[in-house]
Amino acid sequence: MNLSEEQLDSIIDRALAEDISGGDITSEALLPPGLQGKAVIRVKAKGVLAGGEVAKRVFLRVDPSLKIEIIIKDGARVKPGDMLAAISGTVMSIFKAERVALNFLQRLSGIATETARFVARAQGLPVTILDTRKTTPGLRLLEKYAVRTGGGQNHRLDLSDGILIKDTHLAALRALGMDLPGIITRAKRNAPHHLKVEIEVSTVEEAVEAAAAGADIIMLDNMSPEEMRRAASLAPAGVKFEASGGITLKNIGAAARSGVDFISIGALTHSPRALDISLTIQ
Repeated sequence: MNLSEEQLDSIIDRALAEDISGGDITSEALLPPGLQGKAVIRVKAKGVLAGGEVAKRVFLRVDPSLKIEIIIKDGARVKPGDMLAAISGTVMSIFKAERVALNFLQRLSGIATETARFVARAQGLPVTILDTRKTTPGLRLLEKYAVRTGGGQNHRLDLSDGILIKDTHLAALRALGMDLPGIITRAKRNAPHHLKVEIEVSTVEEAVEAAAAGADIIMLDNMSPEEMRRAASLAPAGVKFEASGGITLKNIGAAARSGVDFISIGALTHSPRALDISLTIQ
């Protein structure tokens, strides 16, 4: 997952503090101390699983004596009734960890499932499905892991991970009298040598101008497939194109056939539907 144990534990501990910092007063009022039991986690909808090891880690952070068996690994396609994991140990500990573990599982599996849908629609076409930085604060590394689990790839992890000249950068620099070629030249001169320079454009004419100025990757923002096709056909060899904005399951096929190399989709992480998963006591 590209996370150290310390990073993962920090994310989990914040989630647990949010949910049980004052204890589980219902369980404490009702359950005999030390009551032992077993529980299973089952999926209730079709999808792609992600976050099994995260959920396991949640249970162990609450109570290291719990026994957790992961039955289905991340990346597997699941259906209603599939048993994902089995837990045994102190019932009160299981209850304390349950909601946080399921929240991670449902959220990450929802992202993986949504990503897999988009990847399937572009299957056989020479494009890569990317995520964006539109992630839940504090959960970016986990959510980007879920995208990879669903068959997509990651765009920038953070603002230090690549040069991407957005429309806001263009507006600020144009107010200073700079034109698009000058902005690209400045970025290439000042950027670390190992980083490619990507720029966001909104017209075919800007795309052609950016390519001529030496941009490595050109993001075509909210363009029609016809405009994407025209921009890609007019650029010199070696320039890569990324489609972004307004990409849905209905139109991704047309975008993928337009000649672009990448398609970035913010909806993978900012608005996926959680996969329905539940825990029951046996």
